[in-house]
This record gives sequence, structure tokens and C-alpha cells, in this order.
Amino acid sequence: MVRNQAKSSDTIGALAKAAGVGVETVRYYQRRGLLPEPARPQGEVRRYGPEDVRRLKFIRSAQAAGFTLNEIGELLELSASDDRARARELAQDRVAALDEKISELQQAREALAGLASDCARKRRGPCPILAAFDR
Repeated sequence: MVRNQAKSSDTIGALAKAAGVGVETVRYYQRRGLLPEPARPQGEVRRYGPEDVRRLKFIRSAQAAGFTLNEIGELLELSASDDRARARELAQDRVAALDEKISELQQAREALAGLASDCARKRRGPCPILAAFDR
């Protein structure tokens, strides 16, 4: 059975599993300051809870949307202050970057489709696709 939330007494392994990430990913986010590292009461194992799972899932979702870890850190801070104007600005910047990337990908697609078409028409000489990449 797959768990969706960690219990308040879960270990780092259970936290990672509940959030769908690896233990090293959790540790990396802790080193980056994106995820708090719980105390070790009397040298015991650190324990994580549902809020840690929520935060990890937030980080992963923001990464999937294309935000950098620095931007995610800012988003996490904004979440605490409910600064919607800055959150909106970050989202609009991300949309602009995605639009630029989409444009670049469309240009690359058109160029490659043209090369494939040239390759289909040209029966002799070097392959236009291979020649284009050999420049």
C-alpha cells in the first residue's frame, strides 16, 4: 500500500517514499535550506510529519513548472507572507521563459522537419540530416 502522507514519527526514508523522492533528494533540499531538518532529541532519529511531505511535494511541483531551486526558496518564503504580487511576478517570468523555450523548440522542429523532407527527396550525395549536424 502506497502512503500519501508521512506520520509525525516517520523517518527520512518514509518521508522520501511518501513524497515520491529519494532520501538523497531530501538531504539535498535540506542542505539548500528548502526543507527544515528536524531536531534529534537526545540523539534519536529525526522524525518528519505531514507538513514535510506537503513541502516536498510543493518543491517537486514547482520544479516541474520550471522554477529554479532559488525561485522555489522564494516561493516558499512568499507562501508564509502571502505576497501574491511577487508570486504572480515569478509566475509571469516563468511563463515568459516557457514561451521563449517553446519558440526555440518550434524553430528546431521546423528545421529538423525540413532536413527530413530534404533527405527524402535527395537520393544521392551526403544525407542532409547528417551534413547539417557535421557543420
